Amino acid sequence: MDFTLALPDWTTDEIKALPDVFHSVEERMSVVIKFSRLNYVRGTGGPFAAGVFERDTGRLVAIGVNRVMSHNCSSAHAEIMALSLAQKVLGTYDLGGPGMPTHQIVVNWLPCAMCFGALMWSGVKSLVIAGSDHRLESITGFDEGPITPIWREELQKRGIELIDNVLTESAIEVYEDFARSGSIVYNARQG
Repeated sequence: MDFTLALPDWTTDEIKALPDVFHSVEERMSVVIKFSRLNYVRGTGGPFAAGVFERDTGRLVAIGVNRVMSHNCSSAHAEIMALSLAQKVLGTYDLGGPGMPTHQIVVNWLPCAMCFGALMWSGVKSLVIAGSDHRLESITGFDEGPITPIWREELQKRGIELIDNVLTESAIEVYEDFARSGSIVYNARQG
């Protein structure tokens, strides 16, 4: 048996065109939001993207987009794709291991319940999100699952820095466009 997830073909050229370094969290979020839009506009997944960067240098390690429907895999969320690709590129399951630079994941909204767990176990030391309120779910209809009300404290307890509300309105604009597009909201049983 085998199990493989892959980014869509269009990402190859888009990634090659990116700079090697993104100096600010706004620059990092901007590219993540761009990929989230391209993903649903090109019909290759939901409006979600994530990037793993070296926090202090801004070097891009990996970018991921949502691939749930194209791979028939409910766990192929953008964060899982980005973290898994970063771990493969760096040859380690622990992005916070000894001798590693501090890694940061940038996501175009608060991760769902599954991805929240994955980022805590990945070794990243910094999480940057476009927003964390109910708007993603209310605009798109996606079910993000039961995040604990003390999610901020859980990050802090694990030494994971949180930067919230980065380019929030740009992220919301993509979700509103997605909702107007009539694209499929693929909650299991319309959860």
